[in-house]
Amino acid sequence: MAELQVLRVFLGDGGAGGNLLGVFPGAAGVPPERRQEVATRLGFSETVFVEDTSLGRVRIHTPGAELPFAGHPLVGASWLLARMGAGVTVLRPPAGEVPTWTEGALTWIRGRPEWAPRFALRRLGSPAEVDAHPAAQDDELLQVWAWQDEEAGRVRVRVFAPAVGIVEDEATGAAAVLLGAQLNRALTIDQGVGSLIAVRPGPGGTVDIGGRTVLDETRDHPL
Repeated sequence: MAELQVLRVFLGDGGAGGNLLGVFPGAAGVPPERRQEVATRLGFSETVFVEDTSLGRVRIHTPGAELPFAGHPLVGASWLLARMGAGVTVLRPPAGEVPTWTEGALTWIRGRPEWAPRFALRRLGSPAEVDAHPAAQDDELLQVWAWQDEEAGRVRVRVFAPAVGIVEDEATGAAAVLLGAQLNRALTIDQGVGSLIAVRPGPGGTVDIGGRTVLDETRDHPL
C-alpha cells in the first residue's frame, strides 16, 4: 500500500471545476517500474510521484506516458508539499528546475514553452464554437480557444490529448504556458466545467501559471 493524495487543481469560482490529480508524496513506496501501470489504472489525467520532498524532485505520468513537464501536476504538488510543511521554492521534474511560490490563494509555477508537449493551438471565432468543437483524433494534442473578453484577457479553452491517453482535459497548465507565450500577455483561462488558470509572462521567455488547489481525499492505494 502507498499513500495517495487526490487533489483538484485550478479551481474556479465557488469551487467549480478543478482537474483531478493523484499525488504519491512518498514515491519510494511505488517502484519506478510500476508507476506507469499505477497511473494508467488510476486514470487521472496526471499522477505525480514525489521522489524527494526536500529537493522537490518529481515524476509525472499520464495514463499513457511519462511527461518531462506538466502544469497542473506541478502546481498541485507544490501546494501539497507546502501543506505538508515541506514547501519548496523549486520543483525538479525531468524537464528542469521549475520555480514555484504562493501569492494569496494561488500557487504559481514558472515554465518554459519548449518544455510543454507540442499542442496545436487553434483559434476559433467564439466561445460557442469552442464548446461545440468535436473531440480530437487519437494521435493529436490540440488546444482550441477563443476570446471571451479580449480587453480583459479572458479566454475560453478546451484541450484534447488522446495522444497521451487523455480524451479531454479539465484544466491544462502546459497548454496554458503555450498560449501565454503566443499571446504574451496576462490571461485568465476558463477551461472545462469551470476551471480557471491565471497566466502571465515571466522573465526570459518563461510563462507563469497559477491557480487554486484543494484536497479531495487521502487514501491507501494497493500496489
